Amino acid sequence: MRIQDIAKLSTRMFKTNPTRTWLTILGMGVGTGAVVSLVGLGFGLQGIILEQIVFGETLLSLNVTNPPHRAVVLNPKVVKEFASYPEVKQVAPMARYAALMTLGNLTGNVSLRGLEPPYFRFVGTKAVAGRLFQEETAREDRNTVILTKATLKLFDIENPQNALGRKVTFRLLVPSGAAGNTKEVEIQKRYTIVGVTDEENQVAAFLRLDELASFVSVQSYERVQVRVRESALLDTVTDKIVARGFIVTALSKTVEQANKIFKGIQVVLAIFGGIALVVSAIGMFNTMTVTLLERTGEIGIMRTLGASANDIRMLFLAEAVIVGFLGGVVGIFIGIGVGKGLNALVNIAAINFGGVPVKLFAFPGWFIAFIAIFSAVVGFLTGVFPARRAAALSPLDAIRYK
Repeated sequence: MRIQDIAKLSTRMFKTNPTRTWLTILGMGVGTGAVVSLVGLGFGLQGIILEQIVFGETLLSLNVTNPPHRAVVLNPKVVKEFASYPEVKQVAPMARYAALMTLGNLTGNVSLRGLEPPYFRFVGTKAVAGRLFQEETAREDRNTVILTKATLKLFDIENPQNALGRKVTFRLLVPSGAAGNTKEVEIQKRYTIVGVTDEENQVAAFLRLDELASFVSVQSYERVQVRVRESALLDTVTDKIVARGFIVTALSKTVEQANKIFKGIQVVLAIFGGIALVVSAIGMFNTMTVTLLERTGEIGIMRTLGASANDIRMLFLAEAVIVGFLGGVVGIFIGIGVGKGLNALVNIAAINFGGVPVKLFAFPGWFIAFIAIFSAVVGFLTGVFPARRAAALSPLDAIRYK
């Protein structure tokens, strides 16, 4: 039997039994749609968590901090040693001091941090207004300061754009002696706010490290970002630094663990959706079995006219694959439609309550293609048993069947 004949006969059910055929496809579509929407929810949640992470240099950076016992301390000498490692591309230290910041008529406690421009890239800091420090504007940046969103709230500024261009002054509280005493160092300079970062949980202000060092002797750093040359060297550099007694954390490890957790979540959601798909597949299997009984006489006629057992088998399998594939396509539309609808409702609620829109459901292209192929495979499997029974029928017995 020619391929075009098999294709024509296997799609004949859309004319002879259109209602039952489309109901079978819809049943498969509901099961497939459950899988698509639930797994899409898993992808969406993963995206919401990980979209805050700036990939690239952020994942190639190690965050080095001092140990609690302070047996070793991050100081300029140690930073130079880190930079001399052949596996390290760049090092960006950050020093921190408690300070009093005056903005307008208000004065508040802030964490004043001195750092170099690459530090922002290595930790993934973003600017919600203005700009961050840059190497090209080093001289200009020594007269500027960057604040966090949390700092603006302390000074009752809601819109970050309104802070740009305003002047601030600082009084440093520098540790003095081993008894925990501090001395106040007033910086006789006014700094212009040029940027606001997206950090909402840290009341901090940022100066260039060389600018801060011109007022106070920086003997140690709170943390150092070590940028390695490639991801394969992360473990090597980590081992070297840990051996020195420092604490090292890597965002890449956090992302790796998060991805493992979300893969588990997606598997669980897929299992719940798979239950609905199994029920739909059972319904499709039942439909194919009924079709076999209805066409027994027809099978006998085709066999007597020269159709082989393999032709009959291919005819039933082709019909099952077509129904399964179309069920998958319908399910994709149902799943994406449900996801988009719920996402719109969630975003409306979020905006009304002062939140920000989120992409709660996500449907990667490769996942949609996999679902379409998987649905065709499910259709094929549900058609295997009816196809084998149809191919095994005796032509004479099939003709006499009523």
